Amino acid sequence: MEDYEQKLGIKLWAEEDRPREKLLLHGRRHLTDAELIAILIGSGNRNETAVDLSKRILAFYENNLTKLGKASIQDLSKFKGIGEAKAISIVAALELGLRRKETQEEQLTQIIASSDVHKYLHHTFADLNHEEFWILLLNRSNHIIGKYLISKGGQAGTVADPKIIFKVALENNAANIVLAHNHPSGNLKPSESDNKLTKDLVASGIMLGLYVVDHLIFTNNGYYSYKDEDVI
Repeated sequence: MEDYEQKLGIKLWAEEDRPREKLLLHGRRHLTDAELIAILIGSGNRNETAVDLSKRILAFYENNLTKLGKASIQDLSKFKGIGEAKAISIVAALELGLRRKETQEEQLTQIIASSDVHKYLHHTFADLNHEEFWILLLNRSNHIIGKYLISKGGQAGTVADPKIIFKVALENNAANIVLAHNHPSGNLKPSESDNKLTKDLVASGIMLGLYVVDHLIFTNNGYYSYKDEDVI
C-alpha cells in the first residue's frame, strides 16, 4: 500500500519534480544546486517555478556558488520573486556552508607555519567585501585556544585597537597571538598603517609576555605573512 501511494504521489508531482519530495525519496545528493535553492525560497513568481527562478539566479552568477555567496541581500532582492525573507534564507544557507567547512578544519589545532593559519582562517575571510580584523589565541605550544573578531569596517579598512587585542588575550590566558585581517581590494601589499600596527603590537606584546608570532593579510587569491617575509 505504501509503495502504491508513493508511486501515485510521484505521478502528481509537477513543478519541476518538486525538490522537497525528491530529497525525501532519493536523498540530498540527487538534487541539483537549483533544486536545493528552490527548497530554500519555497516558491517562485507568477511566471516561474521556484526551480526556474533558482536556475535564473544561478545563471546570473555563472552557476558559481562562490560568486553567489558574495551576493548581498540587496543584490538577491533585485530578482523578481525574491523578497527580503527569501534573500536572507539564501545568504544564511551559504554562510552555514562556509562555517561547516571551517568546523571540519578545527581538527587543525596547532600553528606551526603561516600555511596553518591560512588553512584555519581562509573560510572566515571568504567572500567578504569589507575588512575584518581577527586574532588567534595560542597556548605556549601554539595550539589554538580561541578565535576572536576584533573589528570590522568598510572596503577602505578597519581599526584594530591594541587595548582590545591584549585584553582578550589576557582574559583567555593566551601565551601567543596571531593577527589576521583581509584586503577586499585583493592587494596583498601591507599598508603603512598595517606595518605600524604590527610593529607596535609586537613591541607591546614583548613587554606583556604575549608574543605576536605572525600577522597575515588575506585576499581571495592568497595571503601575505609578516613572519615569512622576516618582518616579525
